[in-house]
Amino acid sequence: MNRDDLGPKPIRVMRPACPGDIHRPMRTPAVHTYVALALHVGGRVRVEHRGEFELRAGHLHLIPAGDPHRVLSSSRAEVVGLGFCRTCLDPARYGDLLAPLDRVRGGASPVFELPAARQAYVLDLLRELEREQQAPGALPVVAESLLALVLAEVARASGGMRATAPQQPSLVAEALAVIEARCLGPLSLKEVAAAVRRSPAHVTTAVKQATGRTVGAWIVEGRLAEARRRLAATDEYVDAIAERVGYADPSHFVRLFRRHHGVTPAAWRAQHRRAATA
Repeated sequence: MNRDDLGPKPIRVMRPACPGDIHRPMRTPAVHTYVALALHVGGRVRVEHRGEFELRAGHLHLIPAGDPHRVLSSSRAEVVGLGFCRTCLDPARYGDLLAPLDRVRGGASPVFELPAARQAYVLDLLRELEREQQAPGALPVVAESLLALVLAEVARASGGMRATAPQQPSLVAEALAVIEARCLGPLSLKEVAAAVRRSPAHVTTAVKQATGRTVGAWIVEGRLAEARRRLAATDEYVDAIAERVGYADPSHFVRLFRRHHGVTPAAWRAQHRRAATA
């Protein structure tokens, strides 16, 4: 799951085109702009993510956006992946369900075991979510409801997550948390730096070195992810969407969107709605 974004859907079940692709050893770490959750259903995978872990059937691997990670080795591994945009979720509704992500960023283990009695249920939820996404005229509210059920199981299973080492959240983790929480409103590098009590130059260098993206790029990605969600799921005017994702100037938003996606927001909406009903 190493795409730069999730495409038109803010929630997506992911499977490799070839079963072995996702399990090949990686020379350099991958970094997602979205949250990734991997449910291991067979075989073994050794991964590097805030330490080294060997994952077997029943293990869940939780990867916050921006966390570098890589596969070190694998043997007959079978994994069902789930990616979702955290900034696209209402914090009032999903706040408690997203707490495990914050604990991982704070030093808790990103790998934990799903109770045996719940493994088949979670796998069925992921399969149902995958079917829903492939159905013509799929309803976003259904995907969100299935995601909430999956996250509820994750939250319950992660209750005993141990810390890999006593530590405070890293500067990069703090900066990304600020961006996730505030990117849909007015937000600049200077404001992110002030929130984490460091200089703008120090913050942007640290974030770039750790994730391969600047603070500005992370802000833009969070905004465009929510813009794509609104374009696909609502009939809001483009001007209104621009304002909702932090751009007071709609023309600037349109230019930025076209630079990233090759078409205007209105054309993107038309294309993906045609594809959704095909």
